[in-house]
Amino acid sequence: MSEHRRKPPQPQGGGRAAARRGQSGSSSGRRAAPRGATGSLSDSYGSGSYEPGAEDPSYGGRAEARRAAQRGGGRRRAAENGTGGRRGGPGGPNGPGRGRGRATASGKKRLIDYPRAGKYGWRRWVPSWKLVSGLCIGFIGSLVAVAGIGYAMVSVPNVADTAEAQNNVYYWSDNSQMVATGGETNRQIINLSQIPKAMQYAVVSQENKTFYTDSGIDPKGIARAVLNMARGGETQGGSTITQQYVKNARLDDQSQTVTRKFKEIFISIKVGATVKKDDIMAGYLNSAYYGRNAYGIQAAARAYFNKDAIKLNPGECAFLAAMLKGATYYDPAGATTFDSSATATANSRRALLQMQDTLDKMVEYGHLSATERAKYTTLPNWKNPRSNTELSGQIGYLVDLANSYVVTHSKETGITQDKLTQGGYSIYTTFDKKKVNELEAAVTKVRKAKIKPKERPEDTFVQFGGASVDPASGAIKAIYGGEDATKHFTNNADATGAQVGSTFKPFVLAAAMKWGVRDPDGPEEQAQDERTIVSPKSLFSGKNKLKIEDYKGDVWKNEKGEEWLQTNDDHYSYGSAPKYNIDLREAMRESVNSAFVQLGMDVGLDKVKESAVDAGLLESSLTGTSYPSFSIGISDPSAIRMAGAYATFAASGEQRDPYSVEKVTSKDGVVFAHKVQTKQAFTAKVADNVTDVLKTVVEKGTGTAAQLTGREVAGKTGTTDGNKSAWFVGYTPQLSTSIAMFRLDDDETKKNRTFLEMYGTGGQKKIHGASFPAQIWHDYMEEALKGEKAQRFPAPESIGEVVNEEPSPTPTPSASETEEASPTPSPTPSETLTSPSPSASNTCGNFGWNCSNGGTGTGGTDGGSTDGGVTSSPTATETSGNTRGNANGNGGLFGGSTG
Repeated sequence: MSEHRRKPPQPQGGGRAAARRGQSGSSSGRRAAPRGATGSLSDSYGSGSYEPGAEDPSYGGRAEARRAAQRGGGRRRAAENGTGGRRGGPGGPNGPGRGRGRATASGKKRLIDYPRAGKYGWRRWVPSWKLVSGLCIGFIGSLVAVAGIGYAMVSVPNVADTAEAQNNVYYWSDNSQMVATGGETNRQIINLSQIPKAMQYAVVSQENKTFYTDSGIDPKGIARAVLNMARGGETQGGSTITQQYVKNARLDDQSQTVTRKFKEIFISIKVGATVKKDDIMAGYLNSAYYGRNAYGIQAAARAYFNKDAIKLNPGECAFLAAMLKGATYYDPAGATTFDSSATATANSRRALLQMQDTLDKMVEYGHLSATERAKYTTLPNWKNPRSNTELSGQIGYLVDLANSYVVTHSKETGITQDKLTQGGYSIYTTFDKKKVNELEAAVTKVRKAKIKPKERPEDTFVQFGGASVDPASGAIKAIYGGEDATKHFTNNADATGAQVGSTFKPFVLAAAMKWGVRDPDGPEEQAQDERTIVSPKSLFSGKNKLKIEDYKGDVWKNEKGEEWLQTNDDHYSYGSAPKYNIDLREAMRESVNSAFVQLGMDVGLDKVKESAVDAGLLESSLTGTSYPSFSIGISDPSAIRMAGAYATFAASGEQRDPYSVEKVTSKDGVVFAHKVQTKQAFTAKVADNVTDVLKTVVEKGTGTAAQLTGREVAGKTGTTDGNKSAWFVGYTPQLSTSIAMFRLDDDETKKNRTFLEMYGTGGQKKIHGASFPAQIWHDYMEEALKGEKAQRFPAPESIGEVVNEEPSPTPTPSASETEEASPTPSPTPSETLTSPSPSASNTCGNFGWNCSNGGTGTGGTDGGSTDGGVTSSPTATETSGNTRGNANGNGGLFGGSTG
């Protein structure tokens, strides 16, 4: 029994009760605890003495004494424990107390009773309904107050008052100014009456079907945007037309912050409540960005169709509505400043699908009749996207390439497409003004002298592309993108899409020297020590119509079960019967397809692919990687990537990605500075041996037209199936350059554009890499390196073993000599990707491009990639390779595109 339940001492004296009380003073008992421990009455008086049997003058009766004792104990415990109550609690300074009162030791109540006084256990932490209600009311009241203040502080934006974009200034590698552009914001505000109803209905149907009835904001969209940003992503665009209008109209503040997002919400609420829907629609269509530097529907109508907005038909309106999704991915001309997936073909496909979807929704929502909708099933006839004359010539291509680098590397630069469009940046490029001019001059010289479209139909649609890369850093020093960036807007240096032919063979040789050929008796997946590293002296068959075998000796067959017979150009066989063995140096010099196709099979096409990627080609640009013809160049990397990959050999195996921007600054200082990153793609032994073999090609093989005065040159020619493209890629220790030539209809509005044959082009029977491309390379490099000290390549160390047992004498063509034969040190094979094909003449010494008889010497094409002497093609992709490059656009610097 607790102490406060004990009976207090009786006021009477004498009797048995008194005797018992007297005894309790000297013995411990259940009902007579020491007074000092119980807070007894004598303690409260402080006398320290209370004699048993004596009368207590303070109390008049037993009940009153009991109540007094209870009051005394409660007060003491309250003082000690900070709580009190009817029942009190166990004594001691740390006792939790069990009273229900909320009074403190001073007797005052707390403003917020939490943890709750007078409660114990989990009940102390359960807030009362009063506390919960108060907090809710306070929170809601605060939100209302904040919203009211925010609503009062914001103002409705005016499109006419929005900030104009600033210029971006571009600089040459010597820090002299190239061009200032980007700030010429193309905007003309027009009234809603000048905007077709079809345009208004198109955006409503596609983007915000409840526009005319909603309040102007989308709570779900706002929540998504805030959540996305909380996770570290960027805030998303407005979900309603009203929100998008507010965002577009606030060009002075494009920061991705929570503050800005909430400010836009308040503005959107105010706009939705105070501005008419028609005015919001007009403001949105007049402020939206449609691509091509066009802000507003009037500027967009002029940029895409060269007409006023009022004259747009429903199909054109639906098309422009698609551009609002992001012109980077929907402009059918292809993106010039973003990434590899934004090719002309891919964008056209996306734009058509989006346009058709918009038209269908317009019908569904009652904004367009089915009859009218049926008129618009294809993309409208859009116009050339360029109008800025400051971007003419090569400047537009250079600016596009720099922009592409900045935006594609936005994680490092911090510059998105939107930020770049707003401008204010100084972009310092890697482009050497002298080299750019010299490369353009070299192409122009050949074009004016030999390409005469008014005289020869075969000369129509001839295009060139080129790029020059510094092996020591990867810096792109020069490009040739086309005749004029304001007339031909696909950058042929970054988005060629033309097959590279025999210029791919050095990657096969590098793979053989790095990984070696597989042991026919070993397992399919072999470790490196079970392979045999290949020496350039290794022997492979140069036989025409050679049966290609896998590394175990089984004849390779296509998907139809037909044997693959690899042809050489003009059906020449090299080497002596019966094996026609030829060493790899000679096979490279004469571009013998059969030898390299078999070498690729022995090494493994997976290793050939890895070699190409290690050198710097993008995996997305490689095609047919499981077919023998992969080794002789059915892929379509860009000119920039080919120059960069060969630069890896020039740098003794050190690979550095091509880049076009050294640094970017703004008013806040340096926002980006490029850092050269190097990886060892090949050992110096491998790379230097590849270089040594490629020197033979220029010294006395198919590339003699590329010889430079007093300089060592390594390089390779290449021509492809149907004579539809021709390349020369070569390098000195200081500079690596690639030149491509092809025919492709320049009308990019057409569907299914294909590469055209070049038989008869430039007055030649056949265009080889040894002809116009090698001549352009020579003329450019002579001038580009003028004044620079000539350097020599490193001497190669001995590498590998001579694979295959039987040596062969110096290879000579086994076919009967014809007028094709040459008395020069070079035999007369050529390099077509497939055969049969028209034969090339060889009456021009040293592959002279000024010959009038149509010959180009031993340059030739890369025979046998698709028909193999038996079948027309291993797969559908092989035969369509020249169109596939254009269609898929995967060869550019950042993935590339074609046009």
